[in-house]
Amino acid sequence: MTLPSPIFFPFRTDEKTLTAIAANIRQTLSEYVRNSHLKSLVLGISGGIDSALCAALLKPVCEENGIPLIGRSITIETNKQVEIDRSIAIGKSFCHDFEHLDLTETFFENKKLLVDYDDSMLSKLRQGNMKARMRMMVLYDLAQLHGGMVISTDNYTEFLTGFWTLHGDVGDFAPIMDLWKTEVFALATHLLEECSPTQRAALQSCIEATPVDGLGISSNDCEQLGVPNYFEADKIFAAYFNGDKSLESHKLIQRYLHSEYKRNNPMKISRESLIH
Repeated sequence: MTLPSPIFFPFRTDEKTLTAIAANIRQTLSEYVRNSHLKSLVLGISGGIDSALCAALLKPVCEENGIPLIGRSITIETNKQVEIDRSIAIGKSFCHDFEHLDLTETFFENKKLLVDYDDSMLSKLRQGNMKARMRMMVLYDLAQLHGGMVISTDNYTEFLTGFWTLHGDVGDFAPIMDLWKTEVFALATHLLEECSPTQRAALQSCIEATPVDGLGISSNDCEQLGVPNYFEADKIFAAYFNGDKSLESHKLIQRYLHSEYKRNNPMKISRESLIH
């Protein structure tokens, strides 16, 4: 199992470093857009901090390269109105092409494909995965239609916990995947300075919101991770990776250990093994 390299610690939240991180993300993405001849960037907007931060990072890149940032808020059954309101505010504030879609009716039709579902946690997870994959179908179709690519909104904390759906809420370019959730909050707060009043209000509401998966699996993210907040989650990870093996039984670390297969997806048989 691969452990984080020393460069991942400690967390970077000072203003000078945050300025550099934002500039590096934007420069790298801008070069990728030009080299790949992309005509748009496509972003799923949940009303959470991660997609809101991505929207704030992406908008200047799109304008620099003369391409649209296409955003979609995709509601499916379990999304609360406050989440929807935040996602719409972010979409309208940062995207050049934005719509709010409700796929609840389509989900109930697709749900008929599931075998033996009930009110168990397993069934909730399966239904949550279907919702994530439905959203990604919409985003990838938009990317193909408009000659663009889908942006991943995962961060490093979620990556370590397997807190995403394979072939679901993923993307082709991951601007914040190597940032801890602690750094995500810090960077989003840092970017408030460059925002218009409308953008600032939308982004601030996401910074202050309780993180939820929007899938109806639990009342909030941290409930699933066994921590009071993401800052505590990052501290536990830091302690564990720095050698505190007493944390191995913690729910958060167990999620890390049991989700290795997702980080290695797809698992392949090496050519050396095949022809040995």
